Amino acid sequence: MTTPRITDGFHHITLVASDAGRTLAFWRDLLGLELVGQRTGPADPSSAQLHLGRDGGRPGTLVSFLDWGDAPRGHYGIGGIHHLALGVGTPEAQLRWKRRLQDAGVPVTGPYDRGYFRSIYFADPDGQVVEIATRGPGYAIDEPADALGQADTIPPSAQLRGGRDEAAIRALVHPEPVPVITPEMRLDGLHHITGMTDDIRRADEFYHQALGLRLVKRSVNQDAPDMPHWFWARYDGRTVHPHSGWTLFEWPAMARRARAGVGQTHHVAFRVEDVEDLREWQDHLRAMGLQPTGIEDRGAFHSLRFPAPDGMLLELATDGPGFAMERRPEERVEAGATPAV
Repeated sequence: MTTPRITDGFHHITLVASDAGRTLAFWRDLLGLELVGQRTGPADPSSAQLHLGRDGGRPGTLVSFLDWGDAPRGHYGIGGIHHLALGVGTPEAQLRWKRRLQDAGVPVTGPYDRGYFRSIYFADPDGQVVEIATRGPGYAIDEPADALGQADTIPPSAQLRGGRDEAAIRALVHPEPVPVITPEMRLDGLHHITGMTDDIRRADEFYHQALGLRLVKRSVNQDAPDMPHWFWARYDGRTVHPHSGWTLFEWPAMARRARAGVGQTHHVAFRVEDVEDLREWQDHLRAMGLQPTGIEDRGAFHSLRFPAPDGMLLELATDGPGFAMERRPEERVEAGATPAV
């Protein structure tokens, strides 16, 4: 058997929403993502699925939504996602986002200095926590670029809860309204995704063996410093590739587990090249003792799914054929409209 290549990073993340029109008003009209596809949800013919992203649906930029209507609300926990982060170039552009969101009535916290990037946080209309993170300064700020993830790195006290100047952080905002998304504010897809696990060392072994991701940082949760926070990515020993940052908080084993539902993530998908490559990945996962699903045609891509040891639902998705064939522009859902299913 040929060993599959390392994943290039994220393909998409799929969230559970309760109202397609409201979702579009927030993610497309307020945040500026493009509606690149709409189709009936594969798991439930009665639900619509929306795909938003950049550049016509470039893998790594995609945020997808299952519209589950009045389904029960979910909650985060072990085996689930805490937040997803969208990338922006500079701290100045990030402050523009803070002002734009606040002026739209969306509560925002931050910007917080996370060392490797700066972060603001808010929630979408269904309660999913969203972060906007800056491109830099990057993971090599406290370790050599060719030796990431080899030491425990503890943030300085000024970055930790209790040591931060919270009043000064709240006061940081762009001075003028931001009614239009300027070019420098462009959100360039998935910066990183953060979940929760009950055994971070087991997770390290799993994500390296299953997906080829390499550990690039061993740190702590700045808002709960007794909680380990580790980072993985597509890392070749020199460069951390964009759209590949996967991070986990380690929660106590007896903490609550994630529950699927509105306001939570359904699954996270990583990239593979094509269907032939996907079959090799399927063999690879089976050789690890996992039981991936069969390969399914989901329209814009083919995919299979499998669980991580903590229960996180993962997917491998092909880069093509892409979203150009999903829907004609005149058939796309408008904010406030009920999607066709």
